[in-house]
Amino acid sequence: MRTAERAARRRRRRAAAVLVLCLALAPALLPAAAAHAAPYATAADGTPTVRLSAKEAGKGGTLTVTGRGWRPKALLTLLICGQNMIGGTNSCANGDGRAVTTDAHGAFHRKLPVAEPPKPCPCVVHVATVTGTAADAEAAFKVAGHPVAPLPKERTGGRLAVLAQPRLTGSSGLLTWFGAPAQRELTVTVGNLGSAPAKDPVFQVGTSHGVFAPQWAEQQWRGTVPAGKKAEVRLPVELPAGAHGDYLVSLKYGGKVLAEQPWGVGRPWGVTLFWVLLCIVVPTAVFRIGMAVVDRVRPHGPGRGRSEGRTHPAARGHAGGRRSGAAGTGPRIRNRTSRARDAAGPGRPGDSAALPWFTPDTAPSTTTSTERPTSKGSA
Repeated sequence: MRTAERAARRRRRRAAAVLVLCLALAPALLPAAAAHAAPYATAADGTPTVRLSAKEAGKGGTLTVTGRGWRPKALLTLLICGQNMIGGTNSCANGDGRAVTTDAHGAFHRKLPVAEPPKPCPCVVHVATVTGTAADAEAAFKVAGHPVAPLPKERTGGRLAVLAQPRLTGSSGLLTWFGAPAQRELTVTVGNLGSAPAKDPVFQVGTSHGVFAPQWAEQQWRGTVPAGKKAEVRLPVELPAGAHGDYLVSLKYGGKVLAEQPWGVGRPWGVTLFWVLLCIVVPTAVFRIGMAVVDRVRPHGPGRGRSEGRTHPAARGHAGGRRSGAAGTGPRIRNRTSRARDAAGPGRPGDSAALPWFTPDTAPSTTTSTERPTSKGSA
């Protein structure tokens, strides 16, 4: 009995010790679990995050980039940029960038080669979506051995906002109908909501087609928008040659999209017409050239081909005219006529062979003429 009681006491003591140990470790385990669950919680909040395996690496190394909270099955680009990417993708090492697709939870894991950006540091690893809703995130990173320079000062201290609906002005010419780049002018009315004037502000104009992300291009507007005032800004917009369909023109300033304007571009039917005519004219020309070659090289029968252009002997005799007839054929005709007249004998004035030469006996008399005498001047 005493042995069983002692064993039961030992088991109770061990269970109590395990319970106390679990209670002691619970506060330490809960933050770790919350930390692992936090990246997936950002997906519901719509705030993407980026983490780096190292804060510094040299050129030629490899960096592992991990992301959470992105849109599921989204295509992303990973770039190392200088000057905190103030100048856009022009300050990034675009040739050494990488692309990755997020999983069903909006997470990704990708290795990125370390390259020196065209601009000096401070540098960042920039992650942005390629298609769909625009989203981006950055993480500070230092490229070992790359020069470091202070960030450029912002040339404008104003805070601009669009006050009226933007519009696209201009029209397409005849060359656009044949595939030339379509051009328009984006006109917006902006107001300076800041306390300092905005001098020569730099805008970003982007054009997107379908589900693709906009292609941004920086354009500087020459002028000054005083504090509390407004101004009309005109920026040129141009599409690639042969572009057609539904496009969206976006205007960005200070990292924020200020306005978007749809643009419907017609199909360049002149190019289609050119190809249709080319498909008709070229085969026709080739056919006619081929027929001319065949007609040139095929053998010709008698009386055709080379005899063309030459004058037939009978035709030459007929064209020889009256001189040859008067000199050579006239006596022959008279001889044949006289022989026919002798054979027929006289007294046959109705014979056509004896006409128009008459014998003295058969010649018509002047007394039997049916012509009326003239009233005046008759002999």
